[in-house]
Amino acid sequence: MASVRNFTQFGRKIVAIGRNFSEHARELGNAVPTAPFFFLKPTSSYVCSPGKIEIPRGCTVHHEVELGVVVGKTGRNIRQEDAWNHVAGYALGLDLTARNLQDEAKKKGLPWSTAKGFDTFTPIGPFIPGSSIADPHNVRLWVEVGGQMRQNGLTNAMIFQIPQLIEHISGIMTLEEGDLVLTGTPKGVGPIEPGEHVVAGLEYEGQELSRIEFDAVERN
Repeated sequence: MASVRNFTQFGRKIVAIGRNFSEHARELGNAVPTAPFFFLKPTSSYVCSPGKIEIPRGCTVHHEVELGVVVGKTGRNIRQEDAWNHVAGYALGLDLTARNLQDEAKKKGLPWSTAKGFDTFTPIGPFIPGSSIADPHNVRLWVEVGGQMRQNGLTNAMIFQIPQLIEHISGIMTLEEGDLVLTGTPKGVGPIEPGEHVVAGLEYEGQELSRIEFDAVERN
């Protein structure tokens, strides 16, 4: 378990679920999915709290606060009923998106790697043991930018719950110890500008289990 606490240092991939909250899908004008879909982010996009978020010039960068699932046991073709045996714990994260680049990629039918993969585009909090969150589908996620609340939602609004996600992903690729699965974001995504301070939190049963903070700066 000690090694899993350092998942950002040895995990081999970040698997990010898209449009797993229906209100978020609708706010961006997307159809609500009928099956899970995901994209990959490089582990070089991790930045730990407290830290700096780099905003590339010419990019409109949006925050998306998410519950991250830290894989604790390697497996493939994992059945839903066995999924929890592969979960070591959780982490509060942000999936940052260069929205203008993503919009252009979607128009051309191209992957989202550029829009999602910049350095510092996965701000992340410390490992939270699984025993601290008995029901990860009852977690509150929030984010403030410049002191203003932007997102504030519950994970019970997920379209596809964690066992379904693990079954789906592991049926395509092996989930390895230390991998992170970002499970989707509630509504309220919006821009981050250089000079702004970003704070996000994760609460369970009225207790704050994680708070992360970042300063946005212009990328050199």
